[in-house]
Amino acid sequence: MTLFSELQQLLGADRVQDSAQAEALLRDRHGRFVGRVVAAVHPRDTAEVAAVVRLCGRHTAPIVVQGGNTGLMGAATPDASGRAVLLLLDRLNRVRQVDTDNDTLTVEAGCILQHVQEAARAASRLFPLSLGAEGSCTLGGNLGTNAGGVAVLRYGNARELTLGLEVVTADGQIWDGLRGLRKDNTGYDLRDLFIGSEGTLGIITAATLKLFPLPAAQCTAFLAFASLARAVAFLSHARRGFSAGLTAFELLSVDCLRLLREQFPASPLPFPELEQPWYALLELSDHQDEAHARALFERVLGDALENDLLVDAWIAESLAQSEALWCLRETMSDAQKCAGQNMKHDISVPVSQIVAFVESTDALLQQHFPGVRNYTFGHLGDGNLHYNVAHAPGRSVAEHMANYAALSQLVHDSAHAHGGSISAEHGIGQRKRDLLARYKSPVELELMHRIKQALDPRGLLNPGKVLPEASA
Repeated sequence: MTLFSELQQLLGADRVQDSAQAEALLRDRHGRFVGRVVAAVHPRDTAEVAAVVRLCGRHTAPIVVQGGNTGLMGAATPDASGRAVLLLLDRLNRVRQVDTDNDTLTVEAGCILQHVQEAARAASRLFPLSLGAEGSCTLGGNLGTNAGGVAVLRYGNARELTLGLEVVTADGQIWDGLRGLRKDNTGYDLRDLFIGSEGTLGIITAATLKLFPLPAAQCTAFLAFASLARAVAFLSHARRGFSAGLTAFELLSVDCLRLLREQFPASPLPFPELEQPWYALLELSDHQDEAHARALFERVLGDALENDLLVDAWIAESLAQSEALWCLRETMSDAQKCAGQNMKHDISVPVSQIVAFVESTDALLQQHFPGVRNYTFGHLGDGNLHYNVAHAPGRSVAEHMANYAALSQLVHDSAHAHGGSISAEHGIGQRKRDLLARYKSPVELELMHRIKQALDPRGLLNPGKVLPEASA
């Protein structure tokens, strides 16, 4: 029997597709990577995932796991060889347990992130992981890339929000690590190996997540700054004033807002004149009440205005106004797409190096690629910037993208020189795989290869992703 027919026998013909039937699943979000497969399969539970892995092992067939297919680095797209099996987790979408005494939620990896948030809210709790694709991305993909999002400043990345995992290993065993413990010092932390590994070490099928109390009140404001240095100084001021209540601090350059106005002219901007070079979206979560939150918000912002950290502040007066402010931030990807392809860089540097990184990198780009336009925005509170670069006026997108390798290396080299990373929250996948050797030490790469060899000795889990080829 062929692998395809054995998969049909195992799962049923209705849950096994050939490459033509699965064509829509074999292309990444931006169409950069396109693959072929022996089959795309839809197991219903962890036991079936394990059975598929064992069957693929007998046929030496690679396995690529896919959730919502919203990733940006091609990690969930198979190669063009047609040898792989694409394993979809869309049917592993159950909420297994809500434990409000322990403040934990156990859900399967195919759950859409928004549904995880809703399950927590139904129990009067908060699951704070939040990002633009939350209506379609799945928890398994969030864990596979250690997703960040807008609330990392307060709650941390996906790794910090996860207490336990259930994982199918490369040889088809099931590791049940779904322990809702905040303290468990009994050896190596296997959980942290699998989170962020992009499906190269094991297949995450379920997770036990941390829950938090719902905030009693939230305040949102849009802020204008005379310089990036003032924005960074204000962040320190806000940390002191709001303490743990500071939930989000999202930076947008004036060029980002001009692009939003150009592409979506009906979207109202809090400051229509756009007279300042930098803006930020600020959110405070308060666990006391609305009056307390508002008084604290106004006091901290008032002090910042008096001390010239802020030029202006626009405070949302209603939920609708708050949602409109967040819509500005969440529409940035669409605005860039409408304006034409640009070079996207998901970098992080220490917050103390943000100003130096942006100023020096902007200058280097103008020196080597005159006229290019920067769309710099992102999570200033945790040092993660989406440092995107568009074509210069008078030049075509194609001409600009022809410089992709050289321009991106300049940006990545600058991030590295400022103590940063070339991937803050999007992962490595296949798009950045071959860049790692430039930015990681030989010792670090060797340790990563040893871990891969120990957990997946036959190299069948998501081959060609994350790890560059080992040197001879």
